[in-house]
Parts: sequence; C-alpha cells; structure tokens
Amino acid sequence: MNFIRFSDLCAQGLVKGKRVFIRADLNVPQDEAGHITEDTRIRASIPCIQMALGAGAAVMVTSHLGRPTEGAFKPEDSLAPVARRLGELMGREVPLKSNWVDGVEVSPGELVLLENCRVNKGEKKNDEALARKMAALCDIFVHDAFGTAHRAEASTYGIAKFAPIACAGPLLAAEMDAISKALANPKRPLVAIVAGSKVSTKLTILKALAGKVDQLIVGGGIANTFMLANGLPIGKSLAERELLDEARAVMAAMKARGAEVPIPVDVVTAKTFSADAPATVKAADGVADDDLILDIGPQTAKQLAAQLMAAGTIVWNGPVGVFEFAAFEGGTRAIAEAIAASPAFSIAGGGDTLAAIAKYGIEKDVGYISTGGGAFLEVLEGKTLPAFEILQQRATG
Repeated sequence: MNFIRFSDLCAQGLVKGKRVFIRADLNVPQDEAGHITEDTRIRASIPCIQMALGAGAAVMVTSHLGRPTEGAFKPEDSLAPVARRLGELMGREVPLKSNWVDGVEVSPGELVLLENCRVNKGEKKNDEALARKMAALCDIFVHDAFGTAHRAEASTYGIAKFAPIACAGPLLAAEMDAISKALANPKRPLVAIVAGSKVSTKLTILKALAGKVDQLIVGGGIANTFMLANGLPIGKSLAERELLDEARAVMAAMKARGAEVPIPVDVVTAKTFSADAPATVKAADGVADDDLILDIGPQTAKQLAAQLMAAGTIVWNGPVGVFEFAAFEGGTRAIAEAIAASPAFSIAGGGDTLAAIAKYGIEKDVGYISTGGGAFLEVLEGKTLPAFEILQQRATG
C-alpha cells in the first residue's frame, strides 16, 4: 500500500513548527463513576503524540468516546478522564479544549486534547463543512486510529481529504503493513482460521477468503454447519441448517483451486453447555443425538497444528472451541501454541481471539495483533477500508 508515513515526515524535518491534528482511538472502557478501567488504547496512542512533540509540532489530538448524541454534549461524554490519564502517563498537563471546531490556540511544543469528536454535528455522516473546518485547523492530519478505519466520518475521512497533508501514524501504518503482508502479498501457503458461533455473521468473510487461501480452518458453531454439510452428525449442537448450501459452495470454491476446508475427524462433546459437564472425545461420525460439540478433538487439533507449522502466512479470527471452559479449551490451546511455534507470519484479530492470545501468553509470538475488531473483519471480507482508500489517494494525488 502506498501512503505517507508520519514517521517519515518527522525524520525529514517537515513537521517542525507545524500544526498537527492526530485522530487517535482513546475510546477506553469506564465504570459507572467514570473511572477508566483499562488504558491500553491511551498507552498505544502515546508514541505518535511523542513523535509529533519531538519533531517540534503544535499538537492537537481528538477521539470519540462512547456513543454520544451529536450536538448534545453531556458530562459523561467528556474526554476529561482520558486527558487526566494521558497527562499521568506522559508526565505533563494535557489541557482539554471544548468547542474547538472554529479554532484552537496551540503553539509548537504544546499538546492539547480536543473534546469528544462524535459530539460535533455532522461527524458520523462525514459532513463536508465540518470536515473542511477541521482540516483548516492543521497543516498535517495524522490518522492513527485503526479501530475507526472502516468508518468514513468527518474526523477520519473528510479531514484527510481536505487537510494540506494526510498521513498514517505509527499504529495505523503498522496495521496497513501487516494487512498488506498477510493478504495482499502473502507468503504461501496462506492459512486462515475463521471461527465463531454463526456462519451467517462470517459468511462474507468465508466467501472472500475462499478465493484467496490455501487452507480455510473453520471452528466453533461454523465448523458444526460445515460438518453437517458433509453429512456428519452433530447432535444438538449449534448450527445453521439453512446455510448448508452456502457452506458447500465455500468448500466447492476451495476445492476448485486445489485448496480445502479441513473437516474435523474427532470432536469433544458434552450433554450440557457448562464448565463442569463431563467431556467425551468422539470420532466425528460418532456424535449422538443428545450431544453438544464444544471443541475439536485431539486428533483434529494435531492435524491442524501440523498445517499451521507448514504455513507461510496465518490469519486468525476466532477460537475453535469453548476455550473459557477448561475441559473444552484443548483445540484453541493447540491452535494458539502451533501459531506461536510456526515460522509463518501471523496476524490475529477479534475480541475472543485477543482473549485466547492473552490466556495462552503468546502475544510475543504472533507476528501482528490487530486491535480493530470491526475494521479487521471488514479487511478479511475483502473490503477496502475508507481510511486506507483516502490515505492512498492523498499519497498519489
């Protein structure tokens, strides 16, 4: 992907004395009293801010927080707790500016946080007048919020269109590089793991990947639907019988290219969905009518691990079993450990996937962990994200 990198502008001395507007993702969880309960996103945004300050810029940062009503600011929508935490982490005061759209006073070496951008009328609809006003505030616009890259909003897309210079911050650039490496120019074989409860929520992803990957490993409720489409019994397991033809179409598309969807040869079953339910390993064709399939079996896990060890690139979205329950975590653990040990470049994303990565402590062994849930899924669907599109346009135009 061809785009301007903020780090390059800084290295070339083109940022000194300039007004820099950073769109960060500071949308952190808060408790009922408004206290931040987890600050990863704030910490992740600091390198870009420090880069701008170190290059001698006048720095403005904004983000959305929660789901405010446009044009109707309420105290709970305020970025005040974020400003406090950012100040603590950076060891400096971070002033918070309200009603900033029509002008902001900020000098080189200074940093200000601009109040919740989603409160501005026209933000979500990417209103041109609002976008132009934002663009007029800066000399350089830096998009560093991958979690919003799939949305064309005034503070993510419109401002990038009208700002004198539009570029990618270090967080967004890393996502763009990783996605390009995994999907645009992958080292083969390319193996994708797509798991989740329903085929319907991942159908467009499965179809898009069916034309690209060499192995498409399905897990969770999705695997049950594929097993059923292969004529295997699944008992009372979660599946979508109305999508069997869609599952067969994905398998046919893969087979036509000499690729495949590996179907489990054994599974772990229980009679009830609970953490203390006795777990039984069964052959894939031996599932009883009152069984629930809650994980892939050890033989299947071993086969899939071997495929992951031989892969050139791995894309991982979703655990392959109910890994929250100890008796049904074997498959997901085996997949996680194989990805960690594989020489392949791996990219992983999605909330449950991140929880599995944390549970098995393999963060350092995954090539790239994507933080943007919805944006990551849209990339897997084969969509061009609005943020990528506009930044590539601005790099060439």
